[in-house]
Amino acid sequence: MLFICYPKCGTCKKAEQYLIGKGAAFTKRDIKENKPTLAELQAWYKASGLPLKRFFNTSGNLYKVLGLKDKLAAMSEDEQLQLLATDGMLVKRPIVVQNDGSVLVGFKQAEYEAKGL
Repeated sequence: MLFICYPKCGTCKKAEQYLIGKGAAFTKRDIKENKPTLAELQAWYKASGLPLKRFFNTSGNLYKVLGLKDKLAAMSEDEQLQLLATDGMLVKRPIVVQNDGSVLVGFKQAEYEAKGL
């Protein structure tokens, strides 16, 4: 599976330790150094079944500086996905893309357990 994270993020560290503790094999990718592409974001969004807002790092500085809280509602899904693709720091993390194509965004242990992790 693919584990997309920001190494300095506390939630990402917890998720990584959880996966290691479960013996899960994964490839780690730094979201800042290797940001998600538009095509990846589109595929993950579709596979996740989550609202697109869940893909935004709403507690991040860039989200706040850009005033996205007030702007997202007026943007189309395509515009939001294109915006997410511009900077990995806008994207909620960690993202886990399992081998079966399912996608988890953020870290909630119960959600990971429900997906067999």
